[in-house]
Amino acid sequence: MLAALHDRDGRGRFGGRARLGIPGNADDWASVARQLTEGLVKGSERRGALPESIVAFLCQDPKDGESAREVMERLRPLAQLLRTACGALDVPVIEALCISDGRFWSYCCPSEQCCPSDGTPMGLPGTSVLAAAATYAGLQIRGSLREFRARLIPWETAAALEQESALNSVSMALIPRILDDESRTVVATETLDLAHRVMRRFADSTSAAGAPGVSGVPAVSGAASVSGALSADLRDDELLCHDEAATLILGLQDRTTRDRAAEWMEGDEAGPALRLWRALARRCVGPYGEHAAAPLTLAGWVAWSSGDELEAREALAMALGADPGYLFARLLHQACNEGLDPESIRRCLRKERVDRAGAEMIASSASSASSASSASSASSESLVDAGGASGAASTPSRSGAASTPSTRVASRRRRKPRSTGNAESRPGSRPSGTAGTRRPRATADGSPASEVPTRAGDGTGGGTRSRRGAGRHGTKQGET
Repeated sequence: MLAALHDRDGRGRFGGRARLGIPGNADDWASVARQLTEGLVKGSERRGALPESIVAFLCQDPKDGESAREVMERLRPLAQLLRTACGALDVPVIEALCISDGRFWSYCCPSEQCCPSDGTPMGLPGTSVLAAAATYAGLQIRGSLREFRARLIPWETAAALEQESALNSVSMALIPRILDDESRTVVATETLDLAHRVMRRFADSTSAAGAPGVSGVPAVSGAASVSGALSADLRDDELLCHDEAATLILGLQDRTTRDRAAEWMEGDEAGPALRLWRALARRCVGPYGEHAAAPLTLAGWVAWSSGDELEAREALAMALGADPGYLFARLLHQACNEGLDPESIRRCLRKERVDRAGAEMIASSASSASSASSASSASSESLVDAGGASGAASTPSRSGAASTPSTRVASRRRRKPRSTGNAESRPGSRPSGTAGTRRPRATADGSPASEVPTRAGDGTGGGTRSRRGAGRHGTKQGET
């Protein structure tokens, strides 16, 4: 961690802070030192005050079989890289300390009298006046960074093999759907719906257990005691199935799905969401370690949005450790270290949520209108078909008046197209005159009535064609 120092009117004060997990690979130390230093210095400059000096803290617990002094010696090159990077920006590092296993060493002081080679023991926890006042005020101990990391690191138990098997099987079915443009939206909806169900399950279990802080973050964001946090994590692990965890982990690898999940950042959604992201980070076992960048970033974002900067920095640092190129984690980590207000990000996510809800409402209304229009068209077509069928069964009108629509439809269906040139030359064809006229009906005085065209509108032209056809084929007018 780097802490900026400012000196105004002879009174020193702390400024911005920048924190990042120490990479396990020493080859990454140079780039990490440069990025961390530039982020702190440029962020302080944007806020109007360039730091006059910097203090560096290198904190790491010993590994198995390693002493605290060996940790100090192993991290000495990193301390030198930090000092060089700060010097390149004209900001000196006045002190660089290594803290490990309850002792600290200075990389800047060569005196054995004030900085012995075995390190200087730190004060016992809980013995200061400030610690006593905090206890009296009801504040709870948050625990060490190791305990924070324990809530986020992947499993190393026998259950890790079962989770890895579930990730393998789910990935074979889910990844091709995510890569397909048509099914990606469906996968996103399924992933978010599943996350909602699991969050409700977490909230219901907390309510049934009678634990405080169901609707808020404090009870699940590290403010509880270490034993309480451990029991809460174990309960969440039991409530989350392997297949569900695998589906959510792989579904969150899609950037759009992850951004929509980031909207669960406040109110009653924040607490269950933070618990879900922690549980998913613990399920990124074996070769799926890089997949933890998404749930770790979401956990860091919800923690920061809820006011817990300590857990936010730790989760975001672990996300960058899982995937150093994860842009979302880098942006949030830089903003958190520079002391920016998360409200600006919350406003953007709220607006995105409202706009999407409005678009979905408009699309739903348009779909309903389209369905109603289609139903109306189908009803009209069925009425026309019914009218045509009844017209075909009825007797044609004997008057010259215009027929009804149903009669005209039936007439068009019964009558075949008439050919003007070939009908007369075809042998054995029916005379057109008889096809276009009916049998004459006698009037009251016994004289034959004039011919009436079958179809209204044929006029005299129809009669002329009938007489012309009758004369050509030898059929007299009026004969059957």
